[in-house]
Formats: sequence, C-alpha cells, structure tokens
Amino acid sequence: MKPRRRSSAMTTPASYSAPGAPARKTNVISIVALVVSIVGFTVIGIVLGFIGLNQVKKTGEAGRGLAIAAIIIGFVELALLIIYIIVVVVIVGASAASGNY
Repeated sequence: MKPRRRSSAMTTPASYSAPGAPARKTNVISIVALVVSIVGFTVIGIVLGFIGLNQVKKTGEAGRGLAIAAIIIGFVELALLIIYIIVVVVIVGASAASGNY
C-alpha cells in the first residue's frame, strides 16, 4: 500500500469583486403619484406625476417610468370620468324630457 502524499499547495481564498455602483434611489414623489393615480385621485396623481418627472430630470434619480405611468393612468381615468358624467347627464336629460320619472 502506497502512502498518501499530502499536497503542499495552499488553497487560495475566494476572490472578492469590487462592489458595483450603488443602486439608484427611486424618486418618492413618482411612487406616490403612481399609487394615488391607481387609487383614483386623478388630478392629484397627474400633478404629482409631473412634479416627480421634473425632479427625476433634475436629480437623475430612478422613477421616470413611474411618473409617466402615473400621468397616463391619471389622464385615462379623468377621460373615463368625463365620459361617464356625459353619459349620465344625457340619460337623465332624456328621461326628464320624456316625462317618465
């Protein structure tokens, strides 16, 4: 039986890579604008979306997409609300004109 030879080579420690660039901070106003637009406060969401978009341009923070989404959702909800109001007014006007209460 042959004796086992011990390896004299040392193990190398795990190499550590340099940390990457820090994660970009997301603009809080853009987040709030998106949440407010989704909840249904359309005008507030639109205004906050534009404020967040302006801040993102100035500071370079993340959140441009959130601000744009908040603006789009807010305008779509506002358009649907206007259409709904027009339909209700037309229906009420038609029923009042026909005399059926």
